Amino acid sequence: MHSLRLAIILFAILLPMLTTFSAAQTSSLTYPQARRSDQVDDYHGTKVADPYRWLEDTDSAETHSWVEAENKITFGYLEQIPYRQSIRDRLTKLWNYERFTTPSQYGGRYFFQHNTGLQQQNVLLVAESLNAEPRILLDPNTLSTDGTVALAGEAISDDGKLMAYGLAASGSDWTDWHVRDIDTGKDLADDLKWVKFSGASWTKDNKGFFYSRYDEPKGAAMRDTNYFQKLYYHRLGTAQSEDKLIYERPDNKEMGFAGDVTDDGHYLIVSVWEGTAPKNRLYYKDLTQPDSPVVKLLDDFDAKYDFIDNDGPVFWFQTDLDAPRGRLIAIDTRHPERANWKTLVAQGPDTLEFAHAVNNSFFLGYLKDARTEVRVHELTGAFVRNVDLPGIGTAAGFGGKRHDKETFYAFTSFTSPATVYRYDPQAGKSTVFRLPKVDFDPNRYETKQVFYHSKDGTRVPMFLTYKKGIKLDGENPTLLYAYGGFDISLTPFFSVPNVVWLEMGGIYAQPNLRGGGEYGEEWHQAGMKLKKQNVFDDFIAAAQWLIDNKYTSTPKLAIRGGSNGGLLIGACVTQRPDLFGVALPEVGVMDMLRFHKFTIGWAWTSDYGSSDNAEDFKALYAYSPLHNLKPGTKYPPTLIATSDHDDRVVPGHSFKFAATMQADQAGPAPILIRIEVKAGHGAGKSITKLIDETADTWSFVAHNLNMKVDLQ
Repeated sequence: MHSLRLAIILFAILLPMLTTFSAAQTSSLTYPQARRSDQVDDYHGTKVADPYRWLEDTDSAETHSWVEAENKITFGYLEQIPYRQSIRDRLTKLWNYERFTTPSQYGGRYFFQHNTGLQQQNVLLVAESLNAEPRILLDPNTLSTDGTVALAGEAISDDGKLMAYGLAASGSDWTDWHVRDIDTGKDLADDLKWVKFSGASWTKDNKGFFYSRYDEPKGAAMRDTNYFQKLYYHRLGTAQSEDKLIYERPDNKEMGFAGDVTDDGHYLIVSVWEGTAPKNRLYYKDLTQPDSPVVKLLDDFDAKYDFIDNDGPVFWFQTDLDAPRGRLIAIDTRHPERANWKTLVAQGPDTLEFAHAVNNSFFLGYLKDARTEVRVHELTGAFVRNVDLPGIGTAAGFGGKRHDKETFYAFTSFTSPATVYRYDPQAGKSTVFRLPKVDFDPNRYETKQVFYHSKDGTRVPMFLTYKKGIKLDGENPTLLYAYGGFDISLTPFFSVPNVVWLEMGGIYAQPNLRGGGEYGEEWHQAGMKLKKQNVFDDFIAAAQWLIDNKYTSTPKLAIRGGSNGGLLIGACVTQRPDLFGVALPEVGVMDMLRFHKFTIGWAWTSDYGSSDNAEDFKALYAYSPLHNLKPGTKYPPTLIATSDHDDRVVPGHSFKFAATMQADQAGPAPILIRIEVKAGHGAGKSITKLIDETADTWSFVAHNLNMKVDLQ
């Protein structure tokens, strides 16, 4: 099943450095004068001022002037930091390593992405057999001069001869879809526009595919709300205007649709989503019968139902219904009543994160305290074996079709880049398919998992990675990164920016806050809506634990998060400005009273609630970062980050937060905003932009934590 996660995780990056001038020397900054309007809104009897409302209009000349002035101050500040270039050089050297994604097989051909090292975008390759020399199928680097056009999705026909693919420009969520002949490498005439939050799925006759789209926006495409998605079938060689409408719900503007054809070609599975809640409706359509109706198999919107595969009319699902940590069930569509459902694999103590059917077996991926374990079960549900993974870390992949005799997965950890393995289910053995080589010695570092208690006594896990032999004297620069929302699990991952941070003697700390999915749906619900404050309490408790246990101290502690994690940083820095040495809120949801009024923001009300509701408003207003900034407060050095083409969390959030924080700052610490151009929420960002923004971020942190930077 297509699993929509509109709240993207931005896996943050980290820093280190050599200080030759003090923070005090650059503390006297004159910020742009942002006009204050008299805008006041009434929320259920509470009057709320919004003086910088005009900054929501990213197209206005006034906003453009403000952005230009802010960037001038920010980059002028960063350019004074002497080790900024050496950080960029080290990042460039480390990033220059060969990377691969896990292969998928269609019609005997293997498809995977590859990057030689510093290519702006990954290149899609195809090989005629597993050991054949691959050739380039699509190189997004040739589609723009600056690497800002990215491959945003692809779907291969069952015979391996055709590819539908989506392209996104400048980081936007909007994608244009095209079709390429895989034999010739040439595009057909097909061109589909206004596609967003959708993949594609081919029919077995390879004559066309299903996809979802919105109507063409009537206003500002980068800001206007996205409602009334529709599911279509596109037949090759026809105009988009002739696409056949398969399903729509004019009675419910929030419903979205993901259509996937079953491997046997018999059914179209329609997963119906509303917002970002980890639950869905599940419909299907019999493709063997002309003009068959869409059947509402699961229409209560009471749980998550991820379709795995089918054995004729019997459908297999991963679900958290009556099992918050997940189980596998079978539903016979001829007798779909709940009394007839069968549990194949019952809920266990660990959280079931993914399920695939390969080699007539189920491959089930579990999270055990945020680390991956993969178990193989027979189709009856009987346990067969564990997959022997290379260590403690994160494994992803194990896809394929039920009759495939092989599958692939990638394994990564905080100090090991993603190695791709081929797994032989018959032998139960893994062999290396592609092994990256990075200019980095992982043996100098160690990772351990600790547990601490939050404000209400809840036990929370946290990963710590650092150079072996560190002293617990409270003097270690530490980067605390988290997310805490939308059922998203943070597991160990390799990051070049984080590696630079480690090389400079920094500690990387990653707690698994409530609101995430690490311990199932109960963990998620404990950090959403009226319980969102638990997430901030968990994060603050993590910072306090690091300080109490002498890993670091306030002057040496930086905090970072992106998207929903940007909200996390914004909320925590307003609640405890005294606790942190540097704050890095990135592409954050900062205005909790108006987020639902832009693009796909309405979908987040499933996790946040809405200011339109009086009870929700009270909770949102209590922690909304924008509304909890206070004049006369001494805030820590803060570098806010956003992008001009972010149509997920529109940049107005960060603009208003920055203008307010600069006006309210009573201390000497800098409050800066870095606004990237021709970039979006994070997906598809070019390597050059990633290197530049990381070098800037690490320079800011190192300078303000008074770190010694020696990258020799």
